Amino acid sequence: MNDLSSLPIALPAAPLLPGPLDDIRAPGERFPAGSCDCHAHVFGPDHLYPYIGNAAYRFPLTTVERFEAMLATLGCTRAVLIQPSVYGTDNRCMLAALRARPDTLRGVAVVDPDISDAELLELDAAGVKGIRINVSSKTSVLRIDDAPRLAARIAPLGWHLQFFAKLDQMPELGERLRALPVRCVIDHFGHIDANDGASGAGFRQLLELAALDHVWFKLVGPYRLSTRAPRFPDVTPLARRLIDTAPERCVWASDWPHPNASPMPNDGDLADALFDWAPDPTIRRRILVDNPAQLYGFDAAAASRAS
Repeated sequence: MNDLSSLPIALPAAPLLPGPLDDIRAPGERFPAGSCDCHAHVFGPDHLYPYIGNAAYRFPLTTVERFEAMLATLGCTRAVLIQPSVYGTDNRCMLAALRARPDTLRGVAVVDPDISDAELLELDAAGVKGIRINVSSKTSVLRIDDAPRLAARIAPLGWHLQFFAKLDQMPELGERLRALPVRCVIDHFGHIDANDGASGAGFRQLLELAALDHVWFKLVGPYRLSTRAPRFPDVTPLARRLIDTAPERCVWASDWPHPNASPMPNDGDLADALFDWAPDPTIRRRILVDNPAQLYGFDAAAASRAS
């Protein structure tokens, strides 16, 4: 009998997810000049940028031009692209977009834990400003244990570490972040459950992290916390409290083109939700313009001249 144990196993193709809406409506009030969408992705074409073998999903072609059309509808002129988990450490798709738009785009990469200094400098020159550590996905590349060594290496570059983590499953995260010598960014509200309210363990931990001066927060993806579309009113009191606690360390994002979102949100609704979360225009400008300029190295003065 032939030994078949050494033959390659053909993995089933990851599911193709629906793409974002084309008919994006404008928010009720336009964003201020210099506003930044701090968390989005671009995908494809597949023949240039193949998915990793264990990718959890595939996504339709979503180009930087299509992304910019959405941003223009909202009134955003700047954005930050995040390396999707389905590309692993192959950052080429994101880097191509950054190099095409050096004045308006920045990036957050996923890297090998043993990335070389030369590779870090190459990413820095392209506009990368941070590394994402995904500790909640089956396609994770980096572990939380990699954070201290990576933080020491990126500190001279002025980069930050971004964490994709479910806080209610990581009660030790605060202690792990406390000693890191770089800014740390929590995305997607730490994946808390809005049903648990302000008394939930995840939100309590989020506020504990907010007491650390170097921990920042992305106000992004309310559909990951709540099912009450389109404005997610159960997220509003949580977002307001987080903003009240750390207004100088919150940024907003769309999460376009919304991988794994169901139903697919309209970005105009997501923008309007920010007006619920931050009704004070001064605080809202801080979240949309001033804080992103500081975190990602945009020219704050240019935004002020344009307003």
